[in-house]
Amino acid sequence: MESAKADQTDGAGPEGQHARPGGVANRTVPGRAMNSFSPADEEKFRGVRRMKLTATGLLLFVAVVYVLAKWAGNSGAGAWTGYVAAAAEAGMVGALADWFAVTALFRHPLGIPIPHTAIIPTKKDQLGVSLGEFVGENFLSRDVVRHRLRAVGIGSRLGTWLADPDHADRVTAELATALRGALAVLRDSDVQAVVGEAINRRADAQEIAPGIGKMLEKVVADGGHRRVVDLICVRAHDWLVLHNDQVMDAVQGGAPGWTPRFVDKRVGERVYKELLRFITEMRDMPAHPARGALDRFLTDFASDLQSDTDTRARVENLKREVLGRGEVQDLIASAWSSVRQMIVSAAEDERSELRLRVRASLLSLGARMATDAKLQAKVDGWVEGAAVYVVTTYRDEITSLITDTVAGWDAEHTSKKIEAHIGRDLQFIRINGTVVGSLAGLLIYAVSRALGA
Repeated sequence: MESAKADQTDGAGPEGQHARPGGVANRTVPGRAMNSFSPADEEKFRGVRRMKLTATGLLLFVAVVYVLAKWAGNSGAGAWTGYVAAAAEAGMVGALADWFAVTALFRHPLGIPIPHTAIIPTKKDQLGVSLGEFVGENFLSRDVVRHRLRAVGIGSRLGTWLADPDHADRVTAELATALRGALAVLRDSDVQAVVGEAINRRADAQEIAPGIGKMLEKVVADGGHRRVVDLICVRAHDWLVLHNDQVMDAVQGGAPGWTPRFVDKRVGERVYKELLRFITEMRDMPAHPARGALDRFLTDFASDLQSDTDTRARVENLKREVLGRGEVQDLIASAWSSVRQMIVSAAEDERSELRLRVRASLLSLGARMATDAKLQAKVDGWVEGAAVYVVTTYRDEITSLITDTVAGWDAEHTSKKIEAHIGRDLQFIRINGTVVGSLAGLLIYAVSRALGA
């Protein structure tokens, strides 16, 4: 009783096409997975066709039984023929009713456009919207997501997984690969521009003179500058000892031209000796007056850096001038290149300190997460919060993926694809309808006969 179109056998269509189940050529449309039949779909539809033949055969069987029972009853075969005819008649009614119901899901029965038939092809878009709403309300709700994630226990499972050394090695290797990839993508010029901009913005936003003044004040108070003064005095003494001729030549060269040369020489020697004596005493005497004067100067300068407006303004101008020089930007670029090469080398070396520390940190984190209930609860809360945010923020986009995808499917082909997947079970409805109808008809006829007697 199925339509002829639905019961046609598979056949080869024109080149580049395959015959759809039902005799309709199937073109594969890019981007529409539902518009193509896979070999598994073809096999399922052949199973549907076999079940259709079985259900239709059972209908024909009860029809033949009905005809034979009526013929036998008219021939005087006995009262039993009435029971058989009633059962067969009810079986035919049940089979036809269920055939109509099953067929109406996918097409118009016998090709007649009866209202409320061909439900799937005509209501495909509405079904897609309903499916999207169903998924959104029952699977993408805040409570459902939290309940399911809490039942999974992500924190505990993740901790147990990370505590395994093999897994920690795997994560470390993946992180190293990701780090190398990220560094390979970054261009030196971009990093230099970003770092330079960040430094300039930070420097402009904060005045450095008071901070330098406080640091200098603390250094002087702690006597930390004395080692620097000691080093300068030692180096200055050594330089004067090695370059005495140059010092005297410099003094003589600055003398007036009318003075005798021997006078210039004596003056040069005197200046050199006094200068050498002064540096030697300053080097050897921690309480030298010059050292005290230097301490007072540094103390006053530290105070001016914090409170004197003119000094602070000069430091700010010097800061901007230094940061604006090309040499500073080149220093940033060279420093970044060195740091990047160092990080890449450490990421590639399995025994580098970087990878060993990352691995140890992962193992430690895994062990804590596997045993620390508070940490597990915190991780679970983070995951639940992130998942709930994604679900509540993008639920409409997620459900629209379902509705838009269903709306893009070909109606007739979608109907046949669904039929291929569930049609075999639906044919059992026809078979059950035939059997149940026959039994119901037999029972009704028997009760009627009993009451009539």
